[in-house]
Amino acid sequence: MLNRFAEHLALVIVTLWVGGMWAVGYLVAPVLFDMLSDRMLAGRVAGRLFDFVGWFGLGSAIYLLLFAAIRMGWAVFRSGLFWLVLVLLALVAAGQFGIQPLMAELKASAWPRDVMNSVMRDRFAAWHGVSSVLYLVQSLLGAALVFALRKNLKQG
Repeated sequence: MLNRFAEHLALVIVTLWVGGMWAVGYLVAPVLFDMLSDRMLAGRVAGRLFDFVGWFGLGSAIYLLLFAAIRMGWAVFRSGLFWLVLVLLALVAAGQFGIQPLMAELKASAWPRDVMNSVMRDRFAAWHGVSSVLYLVQSLLGAALVFALRKNLKQG
């Protein structure tokens, strides 16, 4: 009974995490920038949503790693699911603790101007590009995670 609960929780967590990544990154953020005339406000709202998805991703990855380790024991190190989640955890952590703070520092350095209207523009744009590519990779790996978890639970 407890094992089934843990499996169902893993499915819900992956659904929320990956669904949140895709919804925020590819639906909500573009709509914000399209509908709001104040690009700074759109950026702040989108940034807050990406931050939330990132923190949720960190927690989700930790749960999934523990779930896999408890379920498989030492065999977890031979599991593609484990390594996929570990790579996702590393990418999310790089964004949350590396790239996002750097981008926030660039924005703060440009204050009171919008960073895109300051001397920080090129550096910010470059890091924004890195962040976007990293997010795309996370999104694609997240989709792979959905299928890998489904396959893993069917086998076990």
